[in-house]
Amino acid sequence: MWLKGPELCLPLLFVASYFTNKYVLSVLKFTYPTLFQGWQTFVGSLLLLIAWKLGWVEMRSAGLWSAKVSWFPGALLSVGNIYAGSRALSKLPIPFFLVLQNASEVVASILLKITRREKLSCTKFLSLSMILIAAVYLPLNDPQFDPGGYFWAAIHFACAGGYKVFQKLPKSCSLSDLEQQYLNYLYSVVLLAFAAHPSGDAFGALEFPFLYSYRFHSGCCVSGILGVSLMLVTLKVKSYLSTVRYGVWILLTKEHSERSYELVQTCCIHLLSGYWWP
Repeated sequence: MWLKGPELCLPLLFVASYFTNKYVLSVLKFTYPTLFQGWQTFVGSLLLLIAWKLGWVEMRSAGLWSAKVSWFPGALLSVGNIYAGSRALSKLPIPFFLVLQNASEVVASILLKITRREKLSCTKFLSLSMILIAAVYLPLNDPQFDPGGYFWAAIHFACAGGYKVFQKLPKSCSLSDLEQQYLNYLYSVVLLAFAAHPSGDAFGALEFPFLYSYRFHSGCCVSGILGVSLMLVTLKVKSYLSTVRYGVWILLTKEHSERSYELVQTCCIHLLSGYWWP
């Protein structure tokens, strides 16, 4: 079966998005997640609003308005997801982060088992067990173990798993995936803006050494655009693929990201060691 355009774009956008975020968070060391994620969600909400007004995407204003209160718990889980994910990604290599991110499926399955008594097939049980073993094995054998990175990664996949369960509630099903994401963006902008001052990010960012650097500005702009583009392509692929095939494609996308990270890291080591240049 031939791959469609969105399926081909998904791995490219996924790799570009994570590499750009990693560059801003780890290379430039902009460790102010309320500001960074607030900027990304602001760009996402603005671009979605423009696309909606131009008729490029479909959303129901009545549905958004009626769900503004009932969706608030989901928005809180979404904010916790992106905030903790940003903190974890700044401290962990991309392959480690993606392996731990898969543990959200374990959290979601456990919650669904408790709340809805969903039965697990033998195949799914084995796959979840392998994911859990990998998530536990990774920090125990990490030569550069960073407790803070794994702490935030645990919060990240716990919030992500809880969010997946919340999406399956009857009230959540009345909203389309795009409407859910738009509400997440709006709530995230407001909540992260209010959290910027108590967290110290608002004043700490004023001392950021690359605050007026074109590299920092271009990295932030690209990260915002890539983030909303990745979200739209992901929802497009999810809309016409079966659940199983979509899960497999996401897994292959993450594997491609891990291989790309290793390749770039190897190239950088060779360059810095003078292997290619005298």
